[in-house]
Amino acid sequence: MVDPLRPVLPRLRALIADRGVDGPTPVLAAVALGWALSIGVRFVYPALVPLLRAEFGFGLSAVGLLLSLLWGAYAAGHVPGGALGDRLGEGRVLVVSAVVSTAAMAAVAGATGSVVLFAATVAFGLATALYGPTRFTVLTDLFPDDPGSAVGLTMAAGNVGNAVLPVAATALAAALTWRAGFGAFVPCFGLAALALHVAVPSRTGAATPAVGVGETVGRLRVALRGGAIPTVVAVQVSLSFLIQGFASFYPAYLTTTKGLSPAVAATLFGAFFALGAVVQPAAGALMDGVGVRPTLLGCFGTSLAALWALPFVDGLVPIAALTALFATWNGTIVVTQTYIADTLPAALQGTGFGTLKAGWMLVGATAPLVVGVMADAGLFDEAFMLLGAVGGVGLAVAVLRL
Repeated sequence: MVDPLRPVLPRLRALIADRGVDGPTPVLAAVALGWALSIGVRFVYPALVPLLRAEFGFGLSAVGLLLSLLWGAYAAGHVPGGALGDRLGEGRVLVVSAVVSTAAMAAVAGATGSVVLFAATVAFGLATALYGPTRFTVLTDLFPDDPGSAVGLTMAAGNVGNAVLPVAATALAAALTWRAGFGAFVPCFGLAALALHVAVPSRTGAATPAVGVGETVGRLRVALRGGAIPTVVAVQVSLSFLIQGFASFYPAYLTTTKGLSPAVAATLFGAFFALGAVVQPAAGALMDGVGVRPTLLGCFGTSLAALWALPFVDGLVPIAALTALFATWNGTIVVTQTYIADTLPAALQGTGFGTLKAGWMLVGATAPLVVGVMADAGLFDEAFMLLGAVGGVGLAVAVLRL
């Protein structure tokens, strides 16, 4: 049986080696590994869509609903995830996330009907949500001199997972069954839980008193007055909607509207994430060196130009070139999310960041359903143009307000 972690670990070591990041390397490696699994397995879903549709009789609208529920659950779980980080300790929450993800992935692999599959998928989204805001807090706490580079490296590891894990899962599913494509990650999450328990301190920042959702929202209103945080959050909302719609359906879009084979479409999908593994550390270093605005505008503008051109081109070479250009999107979230996590007051870096991220992720989670419904209506090109329009609003906000 193929070990899905085998291709990830050497690349993860390569990401960390020879980087001038001042901080504990074992922590960086453990957090990056957990994130590679947490996000990479979520992108196994689009790769296995044909097999899931064949087994359960799904249309594209139903696929969109499944993925919207996955990302919606991931969004909703950010609020308790951030609160638990504040109250119990950031390291403990990362371990809990990996342990619960192990159980949830076992339930997905064992699903015997569509209701069970949907319910287990929601459980997995909630479990991985515990990892989301907490990893930023851990990295900004333990890498105060190079937060952008540290976050960029771990997000690049996530892109390695995005590029490698769907391919590994597809190979297992083709050789055995789609259940093996999901089930192989059960022991992988267990290994990540052990690594996080050993490497990450139970608490990486000062303990903060427990606060309710109402008080958190009140504190956020104060923190969001003035400064650049409101603008960056608005930009992040558009980025979230754009990428969740794109990533959920890009392989299907290429096969349906561009006539590419599933294998070629999957390769281009993986290439988007593989290039992201290069773009994200570079964006983090550029942010640390030249600042937020030029890095964000450069990455965002380039990616949107590629997305807007995509419906109007055909042929493998032009589409591959646009996919490579669109991969600069991966640099935008290094800038936005690092800036927000690092700028919020210490008392809000867990719960507050989790609440904000839940908001923009919930908006973004509607995108797969919107794209799926439009695709079933024969409006696949128009759906991708809609994603570009939403991104255009975000870019305009960044240009005018940042």
